[in-house]
This record gives sequence, structure tokens and C-alpha cells, in this order.
Amino acid sequence: MSERLSALDVSFLYMETPTTAMHVGSVARFAPPDDEPVDYEALCALVSRRIAQVPRYRQKVRWVPGHLANPVWVDDEDFDITYHVRRSALPKPGTDDQLRALVGRLQARPLDRARPLWEIYLVEGLADGRFAIITKTHHAMVDGISAVDIGTLLLDPSPTPREDPEDSWVPRPEPSGIGLVAGAITDTLRRPTAVIDTVRTSAGDARQLAGRALGTLGGIAAVARTSLRSAPITPLNATIGEQRRFGMAATSLDDYKRIRKTHGGTVNDVVLATVAGALRIWLLTRGEAVVPSTTVRAMVPVSVRTQDQAGDLGNRVSSYFVDLPVGEPSPAVRLHQVSYAMKGHKDSGQSVGADALVRLSGFAPPTIHSAAARLASGLTRRLFNVVVTNVPGPQFPLYAAGAQMIDCYPVVPLAKGQAVTIGLTSYNGGVYYGMNADRDSMPDVDVLAGCIEESLGELLASVR
Repeated sequence: MSERLSALDVSFLYMETPTTAMHVGSVARFAPPDDEPVDYEALCALVSRRIAQVPRYRQKVRWVPGHLANPVWVDDEDFDITYHVRRSALPKPGTDDQLRALVGRLQARPLDRARPLWEIYLVEGLADGRFAIITKTHHAMVDGISAVDIGTLLLDPSPTPREDPEDSWVPRPEPSGIGLVAGAITDTLRRPTAVIDTVRTSAGDARQLAGRALGTLGGIAAVARTSLRSAPITPLNATIGEQRRFGMAATSLDDYKRIRKTHGGTVNDVVLATVAGALRIWLLTRGEAVVPSTTVRAMVPVSVRTQDQAGDLGNRVSSYFVDLPVGEPSPAVRLHQVSYAMKGHKDSGQSVGADALVRLSGFAPPTIHSAAARLASGLTRRLFNVVVTNVPGPQFPLYAAGAQMIDCYPVVPLAKGQAVTIGLTSYNGGVYYGMNADRDSMPDVDVLAGCIEESLGELLASVR
């Protein structure tokens, strides 16, 4: 029997528009392997072996005639690995600017709903013999307590790839239209309330449904009630188009730890203070008025996993609205203000409950970025200006087909009215920022990326 999409999952299919593609992605750069280069055929073979562990990646969405029920996942009888794993190359000299431009173009394109909702690009021609892997996965694909991101499937903790189980997958025949209707009627008789959710989403009320689902299980409603003031008016909120730009900033995790050791707080506090300083510098470069009271409200999903929970399936997540003090000229004072605000959120309990989020959609590494986009899409732009996601990653090298991953930058999709999202991931001693931006309203996303490094430098100067 085919598995039916949940009301929340299907809401993100309905919410998707040409300007708000609902997929999460990443771009990772790799050093060339010691023996022979990673070629396209080898990557296809690796992906083919690995997706046998996650059947969802060979399934597509089938809609029920008349929208009598939510759509179902069905096996793609014509599954073609070469469609989903693609090949691209940068022209010489293969610069970072060229790679960022390619990422922006690829991430702007919506996924083909007639096929499984994911894509991987092998990008050759980077300088020094390196290559990159760009991923795109729809939110409906990464939902679920046992979900695994497509990029994670490719990675190993050593240059020698792990042994994969034999793939015995045989696609089940797709149900007919009559079969889909019969299944919808059966499910409706078992769970009559499903009809209400189906009608709401098919009637175009998907955003309200997503917000309601998140709010009832988490603390979003409480947060909204306490955030009586609308988010400040900033260039971070704009009418967005279909095209994207992508910015990247690479920093050292040790720098954040040094700053935390001197000033107190958490590494995440230092990250937010760095973002606050970067936004301050960026606004000034635009000639915007920045006064001591100027703030930017960020929605900040954070991991609250403890060492005792390290083996738990799924991440534990909380989310806060934080007014970043971009008007404060002192980097040390900005950090203390951010630490105080974050501590106040934690003490008051005005956050999206971690356990509630796990029950809602269960976040398997590294899909907290996807969680942020889900939350942002279900909420009004009046509540916040920007999404900032910080996902801790492994502090040891990872490999794909024997090639070591150098760095990895998340691509968090834009919600309606959001000009840029800021995602960052720590990995093997580095902290890597990925800024997904609207092409027209954020032509200076590379300036913002440079401001990240400048802001961190200001905080380091306060340590010295």
C-alpha cells in the first residue's frame, strides 16, 4: 500500500511558487583523491548503491484525482539515476566566483514533480584539481524521523568507502486512478479529519495549515503572542523574484571558541554576534540609517542536543526570535547583548519546543536547515527579518568516493518576502556560511559575505 504524504508535507508542495522553491541544498568542495579522479560514472554508481538504504529517493508523488486525499508516494518504475545525478563543469580558471554563480542558477530551478524530488550535480573544473557536489532535496523528501539527506548518503569517515548491502529493489507498479480514489476513500473512513486538512491545502490555505501544524505542536503561537512589535523595516525584506545569488564565507571554529572563552556565552552566541556585526557593516555600506537602537530580528533554530542524547535518532531543536543589536558599535557589547537575549529566551521557555518539533517532523542530520525553512514559510514576514540557521557538524574529515571534503555550505531556501537566508555549518575545524539571496534585491550578497569575516575579526580584536 502506498504511503500518503502528511498534511504538513503536502502543504509545502502547495506553497511552492516560482519565487519560493521549497528545496534545501548544499554545496561541498572536495580535494582530488590520491589515486584516480572521481568521475561521473563512479558517482552515479555510488549514489545508486547508497539510495538503496532510503527507498524514498526512488519514489515520486502521485496526486489523487479530484484532490480527494493527500497525494501518495509511489515507486518510480522509470527511475533513471542519470537524470538525478548530473554533470557540470566550470570554465577555466574555475574560481569561487564562478562556483557561486553556478550554485545560484541551479538552486533557483524548481525540482521536476514528475520524478523523485532530488538532484545531485558533480561540478568539475575547479582550481587545483578540486571538484564540488551540489545537492537539492525537496522538504517533502527530508521529512520524517528516519529521513536521511541525500548528501549524507555519499559521505564516509575514511577514504575507503563502506560496504553497501546488495540492492534488490524492484519497483512496485503504480496504482491506477481508480486505485488512488479507492485508497483515499478507505483512508477517509479510517480518519475523517483528514478530509479537512486535504480541503484546506487544496484550497490554497497551505501556509495557514503549515503554521497551524507547527504552532500547535511547538511554541510558535506563544512566541507570536509575546512578539507584539512587528519586525523592523529593513532591506532584508523585499518582494523576491525567481532568480538567486549565493554567497559563501569561511571562518575558523577556534576563533569562535577563543571569543567565547574570553567573553562567556556559547559558540552560537558568538555566531549571532558575528552576524549582527556583519549586518551592521552591510547596512552601512548601503547607506542605511543605523542608530544605537537599530535592530534586526532573526529567527534562529538551534540544536539543544546534549552529550547523553548523542545516539538519539533525530536532532533536538529549539527556535528563537532574537533582536540582533546591529546599532551597537562595540563588538564585545553586541556579544553580551546577544548572550543575554538568548539566555532570556531559554529561561522563559518562549521557544519552539524541541521535543514538539521532533514529534512533528523529526530532524535527522543535517536537516535542521530544512526545519528553519519550514518554520519561516509557515510564519508571517512581519515577525522576523532573516533566518539564521547554525548546524554543528562533525569535527573530523569526511570523504566521498575517496575524496576528502574540504568545506560544505548550506543552501536554505527563501520564504516569501525574505531577501536572504543565512545558513552555517561547522565541519572539521571550520565554520562555513552559505547565503542564499534573491538576485534582484541582494546584488551585494558577496559584500555581506565579506562582512561576516570582518565582523568576526572585530570580535577577535576585542579578545586580543
